[in-house]
Amino acid sequence: MAVATVEATHGPTEEQAFGALGVVLDPELDEPITDLGFVRSLEVDHGEVTVHLRLPTSFCSPNFAYLMASDAKDVLTTLDGVHHVHVELDDHHDSEIINRGLAADAGYKGTFLHEAEQDLDELRATFRRKAHTAAMERCLTALLRERDDLPEAELGTVRLADLPATPHTDALLRRREAVGLPTDDDAVVMVDHEGRTFTPDEVPMALRRARSTRISIDGNAHFCRGLLATRYPGADGDQTARTDGAEPSDPTFIPLATLKERRP
Repeated sequence: MAVATVEATHGPTEEQAFGALGVVLDPELDEPITDLGFVRSLEVDHGEVTVHLRLPTSFCSPNFAYLMASDAKDVLTTLDGVHHVHVELDDHHDSEIINRGLAADAGYKGTFLHEAEQDLDELRATFRRKAHTAAMERCLTALLRERDDLPEAELGTVRLADLPATPHTDALLRRREAVGLPTDDDAVVMVDHEGRTFTPDEVPMALRRARSTRISIDGNAHFCRGLLATRYPGADGDQTARTDGAEPSDPTFIPLATLKERRP
């Protein structure tokens, strides 16, 4: 059980606390834990906030699980009027270790000791880069579908100002900011996480690699949503469809329900 202390005032409402948790992302799925249904319960009582988190399986990666629980504690602690925060991860094979580490503010390495091969900063950076790649691919693929006059090889010349005002574009701007890339209108869209651009000859392969990353993220998210609903009946009612991710019309994304219907 994680506990944090700050100066007490009136405290937030449950709606405000839940909204704060919306910035906590599953690092692999690039979606808020609130949209994924990972928040099992939330209670706010005069500045004391208690949260229980749940995951699709008991063997979800411990470092991912710790990161989400730790981030949840951090964002709730910053809310005005909060004087205690209790965050518990339920039904995970490392729940006891993670909850004890959070309670002691031991950090990731202090929680897992010799089992922690690296700090979480490197893990965060890796998945932020993947999230940027996926967001970039969504925007460029959508642009290709809308503009028949745009050859694939010329995607390397597209600027942020050329993108339409959509949730895909908003998401890309957030991902670019997270990895330290410029967000001004004149910035080139198709770049790697270091800002390197691609020549016309490099564009097709770079786009395919980016699409592979995006499909992996979207597919894993869809699969985990289904696993959570299976493990916790009714959990699908707590899930919210993302507005900047996979779409039913996307030919690279096959809903699990469709596969089930085809089963003999």
